[in-house]
Amino acid sequence: MSDHALRLLRQGRRLAELAAHPFDFDLGRAAHGHVEEVRLASGGPLEVVAGDGTGGTYFVCADGSVLYADSEGAAGIIGSSADEALELVIGLPGWRDYTHLSPDDGEEKILARVAETEDEIREYYGIDEERAELRAALGFPERSPVELVSRLRAALLRTEPDFVLLNADEGCAYDRLGPDGPPLWETVLAAGRAELTRLWEGDPTAWREVAEDPVRRRLTLRAAQFDRAEGDLELLRHLLRHETRSSMTEELRLAAVLVGLHGDTGDLPLLLEVRETDFDTACGLGGMPEPGASADELRRWARELDESLFGTDPSDEPVSIWTDLARDQGMTELARVTLIRELDDIVMDQSKLRRPGAPRALDTAPLSGLARDFEELGDLPQALRAQRLYAALQETAWDRATARHTLARLEREAGRLPQAVNSLAAVREALATPGDAPLRHWHRVNLGRFIAEEHYRLTLALVETGCVPEARVLLAAADAVLGELSDNAAKGVRELAERAAARVGEAD
Repeated sequence: MSDHALRLLRQGRRLAELAAHPFDFDLGRAAHGHVEEVRLASGGPLEVVAGDGTGGTYFVCADGSVLYADSEGAAGIIGSSADEALELVIGLPGWRDYTHLSPDDGEEKILARVAETEDEIREYYGIDEERAELRAALGFPERSPVELVSRLRAALLRTEPDFVLLNADEGCAYDRLGPDGPPLWETVLAAGRAELTRLWEGDPTAWREVAEDPVRRRLTLRAAQFDRAEGDLELLRHLLRHETRSSMTEELRLAAVLVGLHGDTGDLPLLLEVRETDFDTACGLGGMPEPGASADELRRWARELDESLFGTDPSDEPVSIWTDLARDQGMTELARVTLIRELDDIVMDQSKLRRPGAPRALDTAPLSGLARDFEELGDLPQALRAQRLYAALQETAWDRATARHTLARLEREAGRLPQAVNSLAAVREALATPGDAPLRHWHRVNLGRFIAEEHYRLTLALVETGCVPEARVLLAAADAVLGELSDNAAKGVRELAERAAARVGEAD
């Protein structure tokens, strides 16, 4: 990490003026900040060091990398240090036009593109003498445009997952500035493919270690799904036997299907034994041929499941499979960024939720799934984004009440207490005018107990933050909800209710 050149700019007025004009790296614009409040998805710190005439901003990240964000909602790393970024903007004053260039484009194309851009700049500014003066003063060598374009591309490819920029208010991610990186599945599946290769090579240590490690076993089975081989039946049997330890998983079903596709009727007793592991596996592997079935029957069962649930193209798999496996491998930021972009896509185009064959109906389950995923990652702001939209799209009174209840809990846990109070008010409104049969019985089921508990927990949170009048009002509403519950539903709430009442009394 080096910021030697940046310090020289800050110390020398002449150098700072040259950097600003014609190279559009203006230290004076740092005082104005970016065009909107932003933050990194990873939570890392950002320091504004310069801006440009288009509203773009240069940030220095915790490791010294320089992140550039334009005013149109795109951002990317352009250097591993301030010196590297400055060398780029001075050596390639038209660098914003080269973010999709690659060394694979060839020297001729790169040089022609750079020459075209710089000739346009020369119509308004001198850049050659100024570039030579700045390079000499800052100690930069003269590098070819081809080398600088190659360095720019390498820097841009480092943007995700650790340097993804978010709008601080809305939580949506900036677009990638420059090329896309490898697909998520390719990164996630790399370890599984390496494990599968070791198994194919007959490494006895690998057979034991992979089979006994749930994560490595899942990854290897996913690799076997896409990299199928004639001679893999014995290792598939081995992995299937061990996957039963995890009860019913998608990978267990996958292993059974991959074994069944080989059509060896000698595997039917093993498959039956696996199916009868417990109730969940019996349900998950329903329809499996019984011992005595033919090889064609076994293959047909496996093929039907394979075509409906699995297949051989990893890009066709639900993104949740890859985000789950990324998290299991400790690739938390990669999972988080992928989920944020999934949510952004839905927020920008809710038609993505339309049910096939029923264009007027929406399947909102992906939103609730995203909210759970973000909560498990500890990212409450993103969980709230997903849950808020999920709640807004519910059509029945029951679904609105349950969605708003979850929203209130997340808002409380995120410290957004006024918003949580409003969400619980919406829940009570739904209870007062149920509109559909299931919600009319809310006071007799767990939902009523959960709603009462959330009222009391929020009451306690309000007291702890000094919002005693608001806590007193909410306590009255909580007592009213509790009074509607059946005796069985109310039993588990009374202790919490007494504690909340006592804290409000103490605060008074």
